[in-house]
Amino acid sequence: MQRRDFVKAIVAATVSAGAATAQKPVALPPQAPKAPAPEPWMRGLLEAKPLPMTPLAPDAVAQTDSHFFSATQTATLRHLAEILQPPYKSYPGAIEAGAPEFLDFLIGVSPVDRQQMYSSGLDRLESDAQRSFQKPFAALDDGQADKLIRPHLKAWLNDHPPAEPYARFINVAQEEIRLATINSAAWSDAAQAAGQRTPNIDLYWYPVEPDLRRSVSGLS
Repeated sequence: MQRRDFVKAIVAATVSAGAATAQKPVALPPQAPKAPAPEPWMRGLLEAKPLPMTPLAPDAVAQTDSHFFSATQTATLRHLAEILQPPYKSYPGAIEAGAPEFLDFLIGVSPVDRQQMYSSGLDRLESDAQRSFQKPFAALDDGQADKLIRPHLKAWLNDHPPAEPYARFINVAQEEIRLATINSAAWSDAAQAAGQRTPNIDLYWYPVEPDLRRSVSGLS
């Protein structure tokens, strides 16, 4: 074969190989699968940032403002309880027994007519004190308070208090202050300290926020 013919043969082989290469598809490396688009309900979740965690004080979480009476009514009730049920010998009075706080809770969950009786009665005591002595009922001395209370105290049968609304309040409040006092934990403790053993020992109401550290005698 002459040199010229050999060169033509090389060129023809190169062109044929190039044409074959152009016609045959080139295999590409497989691509990584794309992540599916978020569902409609997931949109925005990826962009959401968690809120900063801040410590909460347990006392702040547990406290609630659940008082039924206003500040003035509460002060009036406390002074009324202090006068009607003072300490007796080694026994606590209404204030030491927490009777006003218990009545605040009790009346707050009572029927509406009972709530109105207490609210209007305490307001009447306050207005009478302001009119007669130009000062709040909570600031009256025992003699001044007695002049406002005693005219409305009546003798009455059980479950039959006076019908007149204000006299009814004075007499019912006196009875319930007494009952709340003698059925308190403080009264029970005083009875035990005095050596009295009655069927009612250790049977009493607990405060709205009881002292969980208190140990109950007779229970293991």
